[in-house]
Amino acid sequence: MPNVLIVSNCPSPNTRRLQQAVKQGCQNEELINIKIRCKEPWEADHRDVLWSDGVILGTTENFGYMSGAIKDFFERIYYPCLTETEGKPVALFIKGGLDGQGAKISVERILLGLKWKLIQPPLVLKGDFCDEFVIQCVELGTLMSAGLEVGIY
Repeated sequence: MPNVLIVSNCPSPNTRRLQQAVKQGCQNEELINIKIRCKEPWEADHRDVLWSDGVILGTTENFGYMSGAIKDFFERIYYPCLTETEGKPVALFIKGGLDGQGAKISVERILLGLKWKLIQPPLVLKGDFCDEFVIQCVELGTLMSAGLEVGIY
């Protein structure tokens, strides 16, 4: 039974909606064998990462960088997970104001160091919040869970 860990920073109602949309996608009614843990970055630790078969990360772009909460998460899990999680499938969604590229690049550098594998290019949701962002996050969650369930990740 695959385990999915969702770790996302939710400083606003809109970012909470994105997190819940990812969780909803992971819990797609056609996917019956998935276990999910959904946590704020401050609550998650290396034990959660080791438990998981796939990780979905969500961050806002703050000052052209990932959120401080996600950075703190990476700092706490990096060395305990470095040799234990190579090849772990990961997905990333970013809520950016203007372009989200600073957050994208900063997270990708850490994922490269961990040797985790992105299941698709990062989902960068930029500009004013819209319902399309929610739909894309549901799809991202479904993609991760379905891929783990059938064994392609």
